[in-house]
Amino acid sequence: MTTQTDIPPAATGGERRSWLREHSELGVCVLLLALGVLVLTDALTMDVDIAQRGPVGPKTVPVVVGAGLLVIAALLAVDVLRGGRGQAEGGEDIDLSEPADWRTVLLLAGVFLGAAVLIEPLGFPVAGALLFWGAAYALGSRRIDRDPLIAAGLSLVTYTVFNNLLGVPLPGGPLMGVL
Repeated sequence: MTTQTDIPPAATGGERRSWLREHSELGVCVLLLALGVLVLTDALTMDVDIAQRGPVGPKTVPVVVGAGLLVIAALLAVDVLRGGRGQAEGGEDIDLSEPADWRTVLLLAGVFLGAAVLIEPLGFPVAGALLFWGAAYALGSRRIDRDPLIAAGLSLVTYTVFNNLLGVPLPGGPLMGVL
């Protein structure tokens, strides 16, 4: 028979936060698990024409990737719960005492989001040039005389390689007749 003194006290908020801080890698496990479930769900509900199927159909790679994500999430969770910890990188060009550069992260996220929104109406060559130029600016390049030209060249080369050489159609936008 258990008495009131045999029952351990409930974990306080501070103890819970401390435990979560010590096991923060579990957040990565949850992210990998959610991503694996999303990939598997999308792959298994994919509509595949029977005529397009071969020995390895279009579902194979997404199913393998999704299953791999689930396995990695489970293995990482077991490792973290057994006391495994990720090591902070100690590279010579990284100052771990400096805080994260959120301005650069937010600028890059904005550039990627902007390119995703603009790719359909403007086409890949224009949206890609804005993406390359914006990424260069966010990462510190301030050469306004050359960066747009390099970005436009990279975008046109990328468009040509994917669209014409690899056969992956990209939206051309207003430049569709020109390219």
